[in-house]
Amino acid sequence: MIRLEGIVAGYGGGNVLQGVTLEVGGGELGCIVGPNGAGKSTVLRVVSGLLAPSAGTVHLDGEDITGLPPHEVLARGVTQVPQTNGLFSNLTVRDNILMGAYVIRRKRALVKERYERVLDLFPLVKDRTGIKCGNLSGGQRRMVEFARSLMLDPGLVLLDEPSLGLDPKSLGVIDEAVAIMLQAGKAVLMVEQNVRFGLRMANTGIVMESGRVLMTAPADQVLDDPEIADLYFGGAVRKDLDAEAAATATPDPIQKEGSAP
Repeated sequence: MIRLEGIVAGYGGGNVLQGVTLEVGGGELGCIVGPNGAGKSTVLRVVSGLLAPSAGTVHLDGEDITGLPPHEVLARGVTQVPQTNGLFSNLTVRDNILMGAYVIRRKRALVKERYERVLDLFPLVKDRTGIKCGNLSGGQRRMVEFARSLMLDPGLVLLDEPSLGLDPKSLGVIDEAVAIMLQAGKAVLMVEQNVRFGLRMANTGIVMESGRVLMTAPADQVLDDPEIADLYFGGAVRKDLDAEAAATATPDPIQKEGSAP
């Protein structure tokens, strides 16, 4: 679905990415992990068109989209869920989701069809369409962001640290939402600082450092690699994995109408 080959890119004359190559297929989740400053989020900016590379290529379903502006990348089926503050708190869940269909807003029948399909995918969202997003919990807000990202029926969804600022129970909501997107055949490229959480969901683990890909392997293999764990993840990544999975297994409960998040 998405392939980057030999990507070199940066800011102000300095190259953050030093020849990045990676690939994620449809229905698969590729999770990029690594220390701060490794260039993880810069990869997403290159894919989404926010940053043009100075070398290398980006292919989406075999089409070269290297250097296309963001609106053209979006039109080709690439959407992104930002780290934080991605919703309009004073608007309802419904209005926020419909914002995801802005570029096709004149095709009213298609928008209505997409909206109903998205609500069927996300029951937690369907039960809250009239609530202002400012009254939702962190996990519920993330679910709305994911629902909005599917309004254009994308082939690729970019997730930038979806666990940021969420409590363990809310992480269960994110886990569920990502599973829904994968079951719908979407390719997902995710940047995640919470290594255990990200790699537990992923098919492929992509380890980066200093703008380079050091390792690409099945996620379980990355988790089990003692050298990678010691160098980049604080050691013994597997040790607490089962405990963390148990902590995130219960989804964030839906708040009752009118109650505080």
